[in-house]
Amino acid sequence: MKEDEKIRDKNRRAPQSGGGSREDVPHRTSIKAAREAQHSHRPKTTQPAGEAKKASRPAGERVNRPAGERATRPTGERASRPAGERASRPTRERATRPAARTAGQTEEGRTTRQTAEQKNEERKQTRIHPERETKSRSIHQKADSHGKKAEKKSGKKSGKKADEKKGKKKSNLIFNIILVVAIIVFCVSAFQLFNIFKGYHEGRSEYDKVRKLAVTTDKKKADKETGDGFQVNFEELLKMNPDTIGWIRFTPEPAQINYPIVQGQDNEKYLKTTFTANENTLGAIFLNVDNLSDYSDKNSIIYGHRMKDGSMFRHLQDYDSKSFWEKNPYFYIYTLDGRKLTYHIYSVGQVEDTSDTYLTSFESEEAYQSFLDMTKEVAMYDTGVEVTTEDKIVTLSTCTSASDEHRFVVRGVLEKEEQVKK
Repeated sequence: MKEDEKIRDKNRRAPQSGGGSREDVPHRTSIKAAREAQHSHRPKTTQPAGEAKKASRPAGERVNRPAGERATRPTGERASRPAGERASRPTRERATRPAARTAGQTEEGRTTRQTAEQKNEERKQTRIHPERETKSRSIHQKADSHGKKAEKKSGKKSGKKADEKKGKKKSNLIFNIILVVAIIVFCVSAFQLFNIFKGYHEGRSEYDKVRKLAVTTDKKKADKETGDGFQVNFEELLKMNPDTIGWIRFTPEPAQINYPIVQGQDNEKYLKTTFTANENTLGAIFLNVDNLSDYSDKNSIIYGHRMKDGSMFRHLQDYDSKSFWEKNPYFYIYTLDGRKLTYHIYSVGQVEDTSDTYLTSFESEEAYQSFLDMTKEVAMYDTGVEVTTEDKIVTLSTCTSASDEHRFVVRGVLEKEEQVKK
């Protein structure tokens, strides 16, 4: 080796210019040849593809040598070789190792190492810190408490559902009861309405028959006021009802008020009894029981119902308008003795059923005059018709929509009396 180094030193010292000596070239070629020869003497070991370059030995096996012992060579001893020639030395003896592992053995080793590493990781993961362990315990306890609470809530919910079902059953029962009651009420109301309308129809039909039998119009005997020769056959009326005392009529309007007048032994009978003694809500037009049947009292009172179908005294309410009064200021009463009494309406108003309006007799002329003054004071409008103590009046009274204690009254003063039939 020293010779090689000397040769290298010489080559380094050689001039690099073009004028230098060419004797150095053989030395370089000889060195190269020596190296090639040296390499050619070394045995070439081939290893199969995929195997380790170094000789493999069993896992965990080492070359045993005495402690502190090394492969030594005498100091300063080197293999001498001629100049320019590289000394060939025997290959170093290496510790013999077992043959290289097979592919299956390497795979088994890898799997064993992997399983060991996995076990170590699992052990590390299973080694929980005490604080973490307490936290995990508290978490489990909280989960248990939450689970218990959830169970309680579910129990409460199930209880609530049961209560709701019971409540629904009760509500359904109550609803069914209310429904049944409503149906019963509806049926009863429908039956009552049917009876009411049936009564209206029967009452109107009855009074239409009475008019056809008792009332005639003779144009040859027509008077100047009505112009229709209106006459009443009281003989026929008395046959139907002995309580007949007259006939009341409005013309031209309200033409619906055209009925016979009766007088009973009290003021209750004809409230729900028709002219032909049939029980009906229409009742009849009747004279106050305390009045004289010939209308000779200072104040004669005639009652009649205010029916919703427009019958009886329902259209007296039309006189709350002064314009209506101006067109229809009179009404007429026909008596059994053939007289025709013409009354001029002078007062219209609403009063209470306990009012002095229903007085029929007076102690003196002064009392009667104060009564007449009161009837004008309570009137809805001033008609301008004069009334004195020498006059006789008729008060027509009916119910109102205001209340059961109020009445609507139309007062007329006797203006004319004539004999129309002997």
